[in-house]
This record gives sequence, structure tokens and C-alpha cells, in this order.
Amino acid sequence: MFSNLSVLGSTGSIGTQTLQVAEKFNLNITALCAHSNIELLETQVRKFKPKYAVLYNEDRAKDLKIKLADTDTKVLSGMEGIITAATMDEADLVVNAVVGMVGIEPTLSAIKAKKDIAFANKETLVAGGSLVMSEAKKNGVTLFPVDSEHSAIFQCLQGCPEKKALKKIILTASGGPFFGKTLDELKNVTVEQALNHPNWDMGAKITIDSATMMNKGLEIIEARWLFDVPCDDIEVVVHRESIIHSMIEYTDNSIIAQLGLPDMRIPIQYAITYPQRFDSLVNEVDFSTISKLTFYPPDYETFKCLSACKKAISKGGLAPCVANGANEVANKLFRDGKISFLDIGELVNSAVEHFDIKEANSLEDILTADKLARQFVLSSI
Repeated sequence: MFSNLSVLGSTGSIGTQTLQVAEKFNLNITALCAHSNIELLETQVRKFKPKYAVLYNEDRAKDLKIKLADTDTKVLSGMEGIITAATMDEADLVVNAVVGMVGIEPTLSAIKAKKDIAFANKETLVAGGSLVMSEAKKNGVTLFPVDSEHSAIFQCLQGCPEKKALKKIILTASGGPFFGKTLDELKNVTVEQALNHPNWDMGAKITIDSATMMNKGLEIIEARWLFDVPCDDIEVVVHRESIIHSMIEYTDNSIIAQLGLPDMRIPIQYAITYPQRFDSLVNEVDFSTISKLTFYPPDYETFKCLSACKKAISKGGLAPCVANGANEVANKLFRDGKISFLDIGELVNSAVEHFDIKEANSLEDILTADKLARQFVLSSI
């Protein structure tokens, strides 16, 4: 079990649940980082008493510094502050729960500082998987997946005797709020409808990604890098109940699955306490109340973000980075009421087809591709 945690993205869904788990095990919180939620961050600082509190928003950090003047916590700001929290000597595990590409620089900094990482920032691996995994291997760093699907795969692989015994990874998807809908039925979807996820309680960006199935496309790319498996050996199946979180298939066609209630505190706890297991804050599954477990093929034609991600990973180079950057902008434009729900998939597909960019050899390469993708989407509308 890790004892000293630096939590990046502490005021978001994953971050707040991480702190619930940390409180249960009486773990030390060395740093807390947030984007701009000064009220919640102040509450967290007073409760957990970290060495550093970081607000990415520099103006709000000045206000936080005044509010916390009576504490021993030092207030930092901007990317420099997040990197300080990600590389500090006192932390033995960095929980990266920030949303979006902002997570890639602190991830690489933490890796170079030889910090193990509990990883919920999927965009970093999607955009720079080759570079991130190469740096992790070079520095002897372990990435513990926190996404429910990748944690499930990681748990299932504990029983895999050797790599060649693995035939296939099977990612499960809830299908989101629009499972079974046609393109015609999705033309006038509202933001409120898209945010109404049937099973999971997540942040707004990730919930919209689930509705478009972009989230699952990103997870395909993430799984390819995390587990060093070709894209063709990663399958997606829609499982509406979200009880099976993912599966692996062996060469003899037997399948191992990880099951549990749809609650992120299970994968968070497993990442923090690996390889041990302890009592959880989450209730056990009551099979007597589950009438059925259903499975369906994904609809690649309707949910174009999913097909765009498969196209991007097949295309290679920085195409996955382009898909991710285009989606981040399109997702925000939809939430701001500036484009339609179906426009998200069209814009991501167009960006992937438009660019043909080389491999990522540096952070600068990744950030450049990301910037081009964002500019392409904004110019397209």
C-alpha cells in the first residue's frame, strides 16, 4: 500500500473519491491540486493538511493564499505548481485525476522523478502513449490504471501466467444514455439529456464522452499502450448493467472477467493498495437482485467518435493525439450550446482524416499536434 499521495485534480469526481479512500486508510496527503474550485480545495486542505495546495488558475490561487494564511500549507499556481506537486520527494504515489491534455506534462515530470502513478487521465496516454510508456519503462515507473475498465483488465491479468497466453482484451461499455438510438433520433439531443448517464456519476466532460462513446474509443487507445496489445486484439462489447467492468480472453478461449458495482472507489482503492486487498467503502454485488446481464455489439455507424478512435490508432503517428484534441474542443462546444451532439463525431472524424502527423518524439511534438487539432475544429465551425 502507498502511504503518501499527491492528488492532481482533487476537486473532480475521481479526486474527491480518492480522498474518501485515503481517509478510510488514514493515508497522508502531500499535495492537492485543482483547476479553479477554490471553495472545495480550501475545505480539502483544512481537512488533509497537505504541504502544497495548487490552483491551476493563477488569479484564484492568490485568493486561496489569503484564505489559507492561517495554515502551514504553501499555495502554488499554474503548471509549475502542478509539476512541483507531481515530483515532490514526500509523495510515493501521484494520483493523476486531471481531465484533458493538461495532464501530460505533470505525468512526464512525475515519471522522470521516478514516481509511480495511479492513472485516471486517459488523454495523456491517448495523445502520447508511445513517449509516456517509453519514459515509464526507462525510469522503472509503474502506471496503475484507475479507469474501471483498465483496472478490470489489470486485475484479470494478475492471473495471466505469460503474455503469449493472452488472446484478446474485451472492453465493456455501458452504451451511455443513447444506446439503441438512430442518427435521426440524436439530431436534437440536449446537453441535459447527454449528461444523464444511466449508471455512472462522472464529471461533465467524461459524461458527454460516454454519450458519444468517445470515452470508449479513448479507452481502446489507452489499453493498446497500457497493456502493449495490438488494436486488433481489443474488442468492445456493450454491457448495459455495468457490472462486468472488462474481460480478458486466453488462447484456449476461456474468459476471465472482473465484476463489481459501478463505483470508482474500487479501482481507486486497488491502485493505492496494490497488490493487497482490503475492505471497501463499496457494497458487495447482490446477485439475487440482478435479473440479467446483457451484451450487444457497438454501433460504429451512429457513434462516429468510436470509429474515429479506431481509425486514429490504425493510422498511427500522432493521429490519436489529433482525435483527442479535436474531441476536447468539440465536447466543450457542445456543452456551451455552439454545436449539435452529432457534430462532435463529425468534427473528430474530419480532424483524424485531415492530418497525417509523424510519431511523437517529444512533448513539443504532442502539444503541437494537439494545438493543430483544436484550431482545425474551431475553424471548421
